[in-house]
Amino acid sequence: MIENPYYSPEVHGPYEMFDLGDFTLEEGYTLRSCQLAYATFGELSPAKDNAVLVTTWYSGTHQIFADVYIGPEHALDPEKYFIVVVNQIGNGLSTSPHNTDDAFSKAKFPHVRIGDDVRAQEQLLRERFGIEELQLVVGGSMGAQQTYEWAVRFPEKVKRAAAIAGTAKNTPHDFLYTETLIEAITSDPEFLDGWYECSSDVRAGLDRHARIWSVMGFSTEFWKQEQWRPLGFASEADFQIGFMEAYFRVMDPNDLLCMAWKWQRGDVSRHTGGDLAAALGRIQARMFVMPISEDMFFPVRDCAAEQKLIPGSELRVVDSIAGHLGLFGLEPDYMPQIDQHLGELLEQPA
Repeated sequence: MIENPYYSPEVHGPYEMFDLGDFTLEEGYTLRSCQLAYATFGELSPAKDNAVLVTTWYSGTHQIFADVYIGPEHALDPEKYFIVVVNQIGNGLSTSPHNTDDAFSKAKFPHVRIGDDVRAQEQLLRERFGIEELQLVVGGSMGAQQTYEWAVRFPEKVKRAAAIAGTAKNTPHDFLYTETLIEAITSDPEFLDGWYECSSDVRAGLDRHARIWSVMGFSTEFWKQEQWRPLGFASEADFQIGFMEAYFRVMDPNDLLCMAWKWQRGDVSRHTGGDLAAALGRIQARMFVMPISEDMFFPVRDCAAEQKLIPGSELRVVDSIAGHLGLFGLEPDYMPQIDQHLGELLEQPA
């Protein structure tokens, strides 16, 4: 195990743990006493008919949703809904390479798939809360991949779904992009094939990884319009160091690599022999597909092509100069759009 104070309630706010027991992964390995970290907001109704699941993205935890997406002023209103945010396996709070102390610690941590996360989440909701039906599943980026997986794998359990800035089947371009993120970390000599003693030993790799995110995570317009200025930074370099590098530098490299591998291989057509139309045709949920207008690796056209294959779905484009990392709610007009779309979705019969 590696001690890393970043992965703690002091940083991310309160959360609970659920023991899945011995959890067998799709790749054929078993995580002993696999733990899911989760946070809840609101009260579950006696009929258990007000549950909403929020899934997390690459590098993210429940904290960003508590800070930005959830509250009485938002569509995800804990006064109306019982909102469960589950941290994906490998994100540092749930069972992950850095916090595992058995034979699967560090570089030996097995590959995890999006489907493993969704099966684990379903087990948590059913065994911990007795929830058999979700009013909404929503997530951004890798959370969108999990949302699609939920709607395809458990169509009878999902009444509504919203996939923000993500696809049901990862594209070749996005696979290559993620490969560069992986190489930025693993090429650091201090990475030691994953056997480093401290996360901060891989600082150079984590900083390169952050710079790649700056190139693709934000749009060209974000940089041309100097949108880092309203965020309180004095220069591009100030933003790069004080925001991007500071964000990733505290994280564990093996945890990021675990998430990156499954991100690359997100694909609901695995359920239907590679037939994406057949997989998306299984979806029974009332679904909004919500790409971000300036997203450079989940562009609107890719999301729109998938949306056309989902019965009764709608395409709702979210305008954001920030691009993919608009997901962090950096612009004042971002969350009003999200709240409008999710509010309308929740009001529609399903």
